[in-house]
Amino acid sequence: MVNEVRRTQPITKYEYGKLFEVEDTIATEYPLTVFVNGEEFATMVCTPTHLKELVIGFLASDGIIRFPDDIDSLSIDDEKGFAYVQLKNKQISSQSFVTKRFIGSCCGKSRQFYFQHDAKTAKTIRSRNTLTVQQSIHLMKTMQEDSSDFQLTGGLHNTALCTKDKVIVSRSDIGRHNALDKIYGYCMENNISLGDKVLVFSGRISSEVLLKVSKIGVGIILSKSAPTTLAIELAEDLGITAVGFVRGNRLNVYSHPERIINDLTSRKNSYTV
Repeated sequence: MVNEVRRTQPITKYEYGKLFEVEDTIATEYPLTVFVNGEEFATMVCTPTHLKELVIGFLASDGIIRFPDDIDSLSIDDEKGFAYVQLKNKQISSQSFVTKRFIGSCCGKSRQFYFQHDAKTAKTIRSRNTLTVQQSIHLMKTMQEDSSDFQLTGGLHNTALCTKDKVIVSRSDIGRHNALDKIYGYCMENNISLGDKVLVFSGRISSEVLLKVSKIGVGIILSKSAPTTLAIELAEDLGITAVGFVRGNRLNVYSHPERIINDLTSRKNSYTV
């Protein structure tokens, strides 16, 4: 059961005017409770894969750690759904936890961010990395074609860390924030240089997602979905190029369009193709 992305489930299906019994493939939902220095910090609902990356990325995004070396030990009891983190040279009192948080897999206010953490960890991106329209479309297509778990379940979000030409690593989760945290944890564990990298994302670009992209340190995010108004405002302020509706042979650039180059008209900026 543990570490399964998906399971089969008998269901009743209606199609072509008939009801019949079939086996369906369902995305796994798994609660993981994180303890920091012996105190319960948060419970995340997630897909039970790459849990170490998820915990590291989550703690970094929340401002609890800045570097992987801030962690003295990290162990995961995946049978019970517990992660135990001991920090080096850092005492966190229960008061600093504010309240124990339940971090859901869905969108919006179920995922809580505290402004003091964002202020400490959000980065203004100075990268001069550029991407052509066709490279953007190719990266989105590659991520989607490689997402077999999504194709089977329809219940996962996908994120990929890419160069201009290829996918370096991709992660899936029922929570879009969790998928980004897994990428963040991977980057921290492997000391990935991010100035020339791109994030490709399956979900909506909300303000929370945009802040997480800033914390990871990538200057371009490509999404097949839409951004929100606050996400666009933050992207402008933080120097991030937010590209939405990357579908088929089209895309929209919502902020810092100087990084997206129209292949067909030399280096002319393209807002909508």
